[in-house]
Amino acid sequence: MTIARARLVAPDESRLSLASVGIGDWRLDRVEPASADAGELAAETGGGDVLIYVHGFKQTFETAVLDAAHLSDGIRFRGRTIAFSWPSRAGLFDYAYDRDSAMWSRDEFERVLSALVSAPSAGRVHIVAHSMGTMLTLESLRQLYAKYGDTVTGKIGAVVFAAPDIDMDVFSSAIQRIGPLAGKITVIASTNDRALALSGQLAGGMTRVGAAEKAAISRLGVRVVDASAEGWGIVNHDLFLSNAEVQKVIRRSIDGTTA
Repeated sequence: MTIARARLVAPDESRLSLASVGIGDWRLDRVEPASADAGELAAETGGGDVLIYVHGFKQTFETAVLDAAHLSDGIRFRGRTIAFSWPSRAGLFDYAYDRDSAMWSRDEFERVLSALVSAPSAGRVHIVAHSMGTMLTLESLRQLYAKYGDTVTGKIGAVVFAAPDIDMDVFSSAIQRIGPLAGKITVIASTNDRALALSGQLAGGMTRVGAAEKAAISRLGVRVVDASAEGWGIVNHDLFLSNAEVQKVIRRSIDGTTA
């Protein structure tokens, strides 16, 4: 695992810029390698809350960082934002490779989470995981809970799974092993998510959590937001970045968490 600081340039909001008509964009200026380890990273948060973004299938480090910036800006998060980038091959036909890479990364993500929750002065850790990144996140949370038990509950804030690409049975089994952390989870689902429909076919016809009916997910004991009515695009897989109403859900999830 390596740690780096990504320097970004915010959209120019002058009246003559593209941002003034809503089509501006963040830009990655440079990446600066950092010598810090996970523990030092926790110390750098300065005692405030932290938002960690975990990307999904077919993403590069650069796109993950930009998505983290879009998310943080969109929900007006005021703490430190961290992008956890696992090694996706970023290819349309590399689904199996990415799935294995995501699972391979779970120990390192648990290491980051452990450093953050064990730092004496650290605030709460909020997690937004997208698509295939939800499987990685859930596994790391399971390991985290096995290590710390209920004492970790107060350090974890909101856990938002946006369009989770994970089998319903696997999801149900995992949340039963994370104790009160399951109560922190909010699932953003959309029955018209075409990317998850394809993923389900690749998985042998198994419905993914992010494309399931709200009632079926609610029975598992987590909060669910049905964003089906918010998606008017062709794919509807990244509503947490493109839809203001879905971003309000994430903001409320963060504001509503308590220790």
